[in-house]
Amino acid sequence: MVKSMTGYGRAEDTLNGCTITVELRSVNNRYLDCNVRMPRLYLFAEETIKSRVQNTISRGKVDVFVTLDSTGGEQVQVSVNQPLADGYYAALTQLAERYGLSKDISVSLLSRFPDVLLAEKAEEDVEQRAQDICAVLDRALADFDQMRTREGARLEADVLSRAARIEELVGLVEERSPQTVAEYRAKLEARMNEVLSNTQLDPARILTEAAIFADKVAVDEETVRLRSHIGQLRHMLEQGGATGRKLDFLIQEFNREANTIGSKCSDIDIARHVVDIKAEIEKIREQVQNIE
Repeated sequence: MVKSMTGYGRAEDTLNGCTITVELRSVNNRYLDCNVRMPRLYLFAEETIKSRVQNTISRGKVDVFVTLDSTGGEQVQVSVNQPLADGYYAALTQLAERYGLSKDISVSLLSRFPDVLLAEKAEEDVEQRAQDICAVLDRALADFDQMRTREGARLEADVLSRAARIEELVGLVEERSPQTVAEYRAKLEARMNEVLSNTQLDPARILTEAAIFADKVAVDEETVRLRSHIGQLRHMLEQGGATGRKLDFLIQEFNREANTIGSKCSDIDIARHVVDIKAEIEKIREQVQNIE
């Protein structure tokens, strides 16, 4: 099954005291263009994120948004500034001895002095954090891929329905084409009878002129190739995968055959069918632009 290039996916989880949210959005693009937006503190995980995205997505402009919130889950290490505490203790002892005060120096008293107790954020495990981000990313990618698959199914159904309509129109062209030759021969014979009313007509001359006309307006090769292209289109859609660019090239071949049929035929009915065929091809081309 084919997939759409446009999609959205989101996942959130709290791992090792940090709430991680990953969002993915994509739009059409000729090649894969992945942009990661995340806090500078965690840029070490950017290349790993891009690698995961490339394993899932082949084409499209993809924006990945990563947010991390460790409020309330941070590990804090509290330590004693020993030299500073020693200094405060020595100063308090000196004051007590000098002024004959009681030496009631307590832990509570010392801890209230500035910078005696130091609270520092524990050093983060970079590898573990990268693994946590990727775990949430994988869930977001799965959600993202499901949306693209659903949209791809709708695109495929629409393209197939239009391909079936083109087949119907090609059948009408094939049905009408021989009739134009017969009508030309009848008109040619009537015109020659009118011009050469007193002269015996040469049947061979009429057959020759009709044969030349038939060769000029013959579209058998073009309609056969167009039917073959429709078969290729169905096969590519059935195979699935990243077929968008191949389909784009194939649609160019559709247009080439339709233009050739239109240039060969001057019949009004065939011209009308060719216009309808080209309209359906254009609609397929627009849909193919959305396929990965």
